[in-house]
Amino acid sequence: MPDTGFIAIFLIGLLGGTHCIAMCGGIVGALSMPAAGQVSTPGWSLHLSYNLGRIASYTLAGAAMGAIGSLSLLLNHVLPVQMILYVAANIMLIALGLYLAGATRTLAFVERIGQHWWAKIQPLTRRFLPARSVAQALPLGMLWGFLPCGMVYSALTVALLAGSTWRGAGLMLAFGLGTLPNLLLAGLLLKRLRETVRMKTVRLASGILVLGFGVAGLLNATTLGGRLWEGIVCRVS
Repeated sequence: MPDTGFIAIFLIGLLGGTHCIAMCGGIVGALSMPAAGQVSTPGWSLHLSYNLGRIASYTLAGAAMGAIGSLSLLLNHVLPVQMILYVAANIMLIALGLYLAGATRTLAFVERIGQHWWAKIQPLTRRFLPARSVAQALPLGMLWGFLPCGMVYSALTVALLAGSTWRGAGLMLAFGLGTLPNLLLAGLLLKRLRETVRMKTVRLASGILVLGFGVAGLLNATTLGGRLWEGIVCRVS
């Protein structure tokens, strides 16, 4: 059976689409408006390239977090590091669910912390705007992948539990692919989709489902044993 941790993190990316569109709607809109008087690359190519770049950044960040998390295995004989990280990851998911549902602004504070690094990265995006080709959209997406986002930070916390560099990369790749449908649709149906995701019922349903992953993870904490790397949901035997 496949590792259900990857499936769960994919679903979190998919269900968090309301937040993705809110965070990245600006750049998606920019890619949707070619310069007047110019024959531009077809819109779908630009959007796909931008999103592949964004997912590549998530994957690299996941690899880094997986590598850092694997070092904690060396401390397991001293402190229950993996269990601490596991609980923290699921608390982040619960906070994310509440954030998506509009019940709290806790993760907005976490996003503001990331603004310090984003202030150094954002000026680099200007050289690729307006994006009129794949060669511009791809690096633009890679840079935009560092936009401060509570949902991404929650997923990276889970990647700490991956147990290895490759598993951390795999988890964030799965997360990025989960966000892909929403942002691709946002590029093609921007106005209509943004109106839909702003509906209170849509945000509430998404938030409750993501929150459920975090609650389920905490409930499973005492039974996971050496399988903690799978993060949110233990392996189905």
